[in-house]
Amino acid sequence: MSTEKSEAQKLKEALFLERKHGGLKLPEEEIRRAEWYCEDYKKFLDSGKTEREVVTTAIAMAEKQGYEPYEYGRKYTAGDKVYLNNRGKSIVFALIGSDPIENGVNIMASHIDSPRIDLKVNPVYEDGELCLFKTHYYGGVKKYQWTAMPLALHGVVVRQDGVSVTVSVGEDENDPVFCVTDLLPHLSADQMKRTLGDGIRGEELNLLVGSYPYRDEEISQAIKLNILRILNEKYGMVEKDFRSAELSIVPAFKARDLGFDRSMVAAYGQDDRVCAYTSLTALLHAETPGRTLVCVLADKEETGSGGTTGMNADYWRNLIAGIARPYGVDARQVFANSKCLSADVNIAFDPTFPEVHEKMNVSFANYGVVLTKYTGARGKAGTSDASAEFTGEIQRMLDANGVLWQTGNLGKVDQGGGGTVAGCLAQTDIDTIDIGVPVLSMHAPLEVAAKIDVYSTYRAFCAFAKHEG
Repeated sequence: MSTEKSEAQKLKEALFLERKHGGLKLPEEEIRRAEWYCEDYKKFLDSGKTEREVVTTAIAMAEKQGYEPYEYGRKYTAGDKVYLNNRGKSIVFALIGSDPIENGVNIMASHIDSPRIDLKVNPVYEDGELCLFKTHYYGGVKKYQWTAMPLALHGVVVRQDGVSVTVSVGEDENDPVFCVTDLLPHLSADQMKRTLGDGIRGEELNLLVGSYPYRDEEISQAIKLNILRILNEKYGMVEKDFRSAELSIVPAFKARDLGFDRSMVAAYGQDDRVCAYTSLTALLHAETPGRTLVCVLADKEETGSGGTTGMNADYWRNLIAGIARPYGVDARQVFANSKCLSADVNIAFDPTFPEVHEKMNVSFANYGVVLTKYTGARGKAGTSDASAEFTGEIQRMLDANGVLWQTGNLGKVDQGGGGTVAGCLAQTDIDTIDIGVPVLSMHAPLEVAAKIDVYSTYRAFCAFAKHEG
């Protein structure tokens, strides 16, 4: 039988887009690098379960590489490394390049907040001989996923004396944990008649925190009193201090390898800390670039990117403007010539729920980093929709650097959709496109990402770090 390809076969190979399992395209050595890279990635996830903790961890990583706090008015030169800590909840890093700042900068922007449960301002109450905390969920969650599982409490309390106290309970193996209770099947006939989205209601996400009473038969609310006594002894706080606190409830388990082959990472908060870690490490591993390289780790994306620490705020623009000002350059000129990778996850194809995907335009685990030209929902509402020119430029960059990549959209048309921080950057006159890791079980307490995809995303940011356009 002849092994020579027919003209039709040759033409098909030349013209068709063929998608193959990404792992098959990578040499064994590259897969080993991906596995090694994800060991430190898992440690990063464990050390940063809130945006405050991520900022603290990122600063420690950056300072080891010579990064210093940014000083307004100072004239920086090629090779200088600076960061701007914005209220401890978002942060901007800059590696100054050798090109004139008016030529623009390369920006990698991700978010470091994740769906969770927050305490209300007045959370503590006693009922039925138990002490509980009232809560309000943060971001897009399936509320039923947060019941009957070990939970940890993280955050800060600013006491009446002005002292800020860090709280982290439930992570150490000797710590207690907390939980949101659920009904047993024997008594949940009425609950089971609810819709899935209503199976657990927002006001039912009450955190169980204790049951021992203070030993005084004459006192009322003795269990609440005992819990407040413990908090006072440990943190010096009183009930009023909850009003000036930011306390969040997150899963109490650590990041783990998933699968017999250990090919994936299972952890809380991979949306979007996987892109934060990959972009940050690309920055920290970069040599002095031509174009100044900026890495933004932002807060509040899950609730619309508002507030002083979200991507809509001016802190990251102010840093870029501050770097340009000593050179007499208008920040608007810098922005107009800048390029941005809006780093956020996309959905990976889930064979258990194939009906929500459109297979020709969905990303797959182990196929590499996902390039997403547009996000949004129903008529592309809420998207910045990258231009064909910039999309082509980034595709050529990925190919030239041998990065494993794919394209993808978030579900079928009219099925749903979602947004990223891309619009915040695009409205500043910056060419922007979304890029990130495909994730399974997005927004769940336990999300899943393939190690090959995590490493491919890191390599994409490494390529962008030296990209001249």
